[in-house]
Amino acid sequence: MNDIATLRRDLAAAYRLAALFGWDDTLYTHFSVRLPGDGEPRFLINPFGLFFEEIRASDLIVVDMHGQVVEGHADYNVAGFTIHSAVHMARDDAHCVIHTHTLAGMAVAAQDSGLLQLNQISTEFHGRLGYHAYEGVALDLDERTRIQASLGDNIALLLRHHGLLSVGTSVADAFYVMHYLNRACEIQLAATGAGQPCSEIPTHLAQHACEQLQGAEWQRQLLWQAWLRKLDRLDPSYRD
Repeated sequence: MNDIATLRRDLAAAYRLAALFGWDDTLYTHFSVRLPGDGEPRFLINPFGLFFEEIRASDLIVVDMHGQVVEGHADYNVAGFTIHSAVHMARDDAHCVIHTHTLAGMAVAAQDSGLLQLNQISTEFHGRLGYHAYEGVALDLDERTRIQASLGDNIALLLRHHGLLSVGTSVADAFYVMHYLNRACEIQLAATGAGQPCSEIPTHLAQHACEQLQGAEWQRQLLWQAWLRKLDRLDPSYRD
């Protein structure tokens, strides 16, 4: 696990990149990263009231599993606490959790079929994407157990009528997963909206491609470093 300063930098970078890619939803949605240490998990999350494009490493607050702010002087999105605490409580490997309300993600979340195996990008999620039924705004802490069950050991979750969620052992991993999950949703909307019949990749080939892509997961760190360099060229204030 990285040191806390690096975790703060990476999570702030994820917010800035999300704004750059058009994933933000005004003040809403949220990313988190669990802090190292023994005992009850604590995690970094964004303070409510800042645009993603504004967030700096020093702005992030620390919240415990009871919803108490233990470091920082700001409020957080209550629904965000429900969702993120659910995952951090259940998955030791889910150090980072990213949740978005992108147009493509919410559109596919509204389709009965869910994510279709229409392209090579979508195959990375073959058998690795959970589905969670809509229960309204996530303010009820009892929903946490159902979110945990829906996610299982998958790398991502499609929240019906709501949006997307990804997890990873690092910010780099979770951000990569969200980037390509959202891209798969974008491709699906383009393909199904083109007025031509679409054919899905056969199951055995989707599984084969999924296994091939898992063999290249080490490349995620290379991509993350490239994204950090891009941010540094544009505006390095996320590091502050």
